[in-house]
Amino acid sequence: MAGVCEGNPNFISPAGEQVLAPPLSSVVFLNCTAWVVYGPNCPFPSVQWLKEGLPLGNGSHYSLQEDHWYRANLSEVLVSSVLGVNLTGAQDYGVFTCLVHNLSSPSFMLWRPGPPGHVAAVLAALLVVLALLLAALLYVKCRLSVLLWYQDAYGEVEVNDGKLYDAYVSYSDSPEDRKFVNFILKPQLERRRGYKLFLDDQDLLPRTEPSADLLVNLSRCRRLIVVLSDAFLGQAWCGHSFREGLCRLLELTRRPIFITFEGQRRDPVHPALRLLRQHRHLVTLLLWKPGSVTPSSDFWKELRLALPRKVRYRTVAGDPQTQLQDDKDPMLIVRGNVAESRTLDPELDPDPEGDLGVRGPVFGEPPVPPHASLAVPGDGSGSEVDVSDLGLRNYSVRTDFYCLVTEDDV
Repeated sequence: MAGVCEGNPNFISPAGEQVLAPPLSSVVFLNCTAWVVYGPNCPFPSVQWLKEGLPLGNGSHYSLQEDHWYRANLSEVLVSSVLGVNLTGAQDYGVFTCLVHNLSSPSFMLWRPGPPGHVAAVLAALLVVLALLLAALLYVKCRLSVLLWYQDAYGEVEVNDGKLYDAYVSYSDSPEDRKFVNFILKPQLERRRGYKLFLDDQDLLPRTEPSADLLVNLSRCRRLIVVLSDAFLGQAWCGHSFREGLCRLLELTRRPIFITFEGQRRDPVHPALRLLRQHRHLVTLLLWKPGSVTPSSDFWKELRLALPRKVRYRTVAGDPQTQLQDDKDPMLIVRGNVAESRTLDPELDPDPEGDLGVRGPVFGEPPVPPHASLAVPGDGSGSEVDVSDLGLRNYSVRTDFYCLVTEDDV
């Protein structure tokens, strides 16, 4: 009978080693539950708690609650002991086990968590800051280049609007302004970028109101560029009625472009300059610096962004009317590479005798040797011309020729 009473307990809780990290000033409850063999002559099983292998004292930091249940046949008893540990200091942490019939249960390891680690958070914050700084640096360095690429690829194409020039350039008749416009501005925009400029060194608004010539010239240009130098600011309307003149210009043109110069001798609080800075959302205000002469400077990029998008068309061989209008007129078909010889060889002309001459091969017709229908001189026969297809030709008025008009004609 004694062997039956000494059977090993079956621990239900804890089922295995447990590691807990409760915070300081908290109460943690440890549950030890086991089935123990029981009989009429067996002593009632008891549960003993150990800390670090030593029995617990009767300190105020611990609370104990015990309970038990019997099986129906009274062969086993379920004993349960719940230990409450009040964690008030570092000495309350450790390894706790419960002992039943001199057999210890799996342990409860209570360890004190250290201060919250901020290393990962600090590293993440540093990475975010570095990423933001890199993005800001790329934005400052590459913003204009990206905007230019987007404009060249997807910008609005201003064609077929009846305009003859891309920009109207207004400047004063002073040696410095003439040098700047003719030796810096015009070569860069016309020769390097393909823009077409209309230059005017007359007073832009002599009496605040635009003249008839100004209205006509501005209507032929897509943009207005004003070289706002010291000499230009010396004009009467810039000092007394610049606000009214600016309103007139905003009515006549789309977002005028004003070029100012760094280190201008005039007072920086000139009313015209102050007014332009206050209305940056209506105009494009550019600053010319000593380093702006470089073609890759920000000045030229900002100026190109303010000007219309330039579209470069790929040149095609042949008459543009034949290529674009699908013209089937045999008089416009030229065989051979005329660009190389720069002269029209009679053998290359499909109609050497004029419109009533023998036609060359047109759109898949079999080739006909030149002068095949002409009589050989001296054989006695007259010179006859094949006029059988005169009724099949289209003699309607042509409307697809280019009309070249000079400024004098206008």
